[in-house]
Amino acid sequence: MSTAGIIAIVVVVAVLVIIFSIFIIRAVYEKRLRDELGEARKDAISRSRASLGGKFTEQLVPFFPDFKYDPTEVRFIGSPIDMVVFPGLAQGNPREVVILEIKTGNSQLTSVQRKIRQLIEDGMVRWDEVHRWEEGEE
Repeated sequence: MSTAGIIAIVVVVAVLVIIFSIFIIRAVYEKRLRDELGEARKDAISRSRASLGGKFTEQLVPFFPDFKYDPTEVRFIGSPIDMVVFPGLAQGNPREVVILEIKTGNSQLTSVQRKIRQLIEDGMVRWDEVHRWEEGEE
């Protein structure tokens, strides 16, 4: 076999090795990407379930036997705090206003919730009214 023939065979083999390597690398990369994407999806689903479970629990808490307030005196807000409770409202004599945050598991107050708690503790709470008049009313 001539030198040119050997060089041609070496070039063809080299090209085939490169093409085969590209396919192998691509397959490995795509599998890794699919695995990572699958794990990310599982994690997202798990977090979503935990969040939804927490939101569901928040709304049910007033009906649990160990809840210390009258459920008819609770108003659900949801965000940034869960509830406002008006103890005594059921008897027509509210005694206080309680801002109530429900936490499940090991969840912590968000930075906004901590700020709201601090505002309440510092007495930075006030009453305001908005009056709207219909056309023709004075």
